[in-house]
Amino acid sequence: MSAPGEALVQAEALSRRFAAVRAVESVGFEVRRGEMFGLIGPDGAGKTTMLRMILGLLKPDAGSVRTCGLDPLRDRRRLSSRVGYLSQKFSLYGDLTVDENITFFAEIHDVTGYGERRDALLDMVRMTPFRDRLAERLSGGMKQKLALVCTLVHTPELLVLDEPTTGVDPVSRRDFWKLLARLQREGLTILLTTPYLDEAERCTRVALIDHGRLLTVDAPGALREGEAGVMVEVVAEPRREAAEALRRAAGVSDVEVFGDRLHVTLSGAASNTAAAEAERLAARLIDAGVRVHSARPTTPTLEDVFIARIRPRGAAPATEVNP
Repeated sequence: MSAPGEALVQAEALSRRFAAVRAVESVGFEVRRGEMFGLIGPDGAGKTTMLRMILGLLKPDAGSVRTCGLDPLRDRRRLSSRVGYLSQKFSLYGDLTVDENITFFAEIHDVTGYGERRDALLDMVRMTPFRDRLAERLSGGMKQKLALVCTLVHTPELLVLDEPTTGVDPVSRRDFWKLLARLQREGLTILLTTPYLDEAERCTRVALIDHGRLLTVDAPGALREGEAGVMVEVVAEPRREAAEALRRAAGVSDVEVFGDRLHVTLSGAASNTAAAEAERLAARLIDAGVRVHSARPTTPTLEDVFIARIRPRGAAPATEVNP
């Protein structure tokens, strides 16, 4: 077993190509015991390819990886008993009941005497009343909870989740994250991928990935605080005219559209002048004939950070990442 504080995943300069496509290019990071680590990026960023190399399901073209202290390619069988993996297409058996599905996955992992563990997990996800129901008759959120139970029945050391809430309704998504937070508090190490930047905020640390390249690794709060300059959130209409007027304003280095909001970055401003800068921008818009509903200083989001990191490379628009 890994010692407390030890890295459960150590990836160094991992690369993988598929024909002419660079899916992952020299990516390295570590996942520490007890943390929730997120691989964050849009579809096609290389997140699933990274997970498959970490789990020994795909051989890297270059670089190295150790998972739970093991070589995932040579020690795949030993690793499977220490890792729980919930893939995007995790398959439950619709003609089996909740209990029967759990029994099936327990036996795959050679788990005996799992009754107490099964009962505790079903209680945790509030599915005890449904244990005799066929899996095909469960709602989407309940199927995801059952899949999580099946993944945890052998008491893994590391839980790996590939976009676990994609296609799940908002209430089930919230409940699923409550379960993950509880599991982490109980000491489970979690590695997950998601395109949703609001979910990334819940992670201990995140790796921002785009077009197979690692942009940065840090805690969400540290990434937000590390953004230079002052940010002002503006709600005004017509929005297009407002954005164009703001881009021409003195001191403005960037304007990004987020729904009905505009995030305006002023690179040369100091934080103690943020309120005055917001008033100045509002006055500029009014002079330009734009109706201003609000203009106020705001804290950068992870979405702002992601956009700022990909822009220097001319990468795909950050609208591919879900807010």
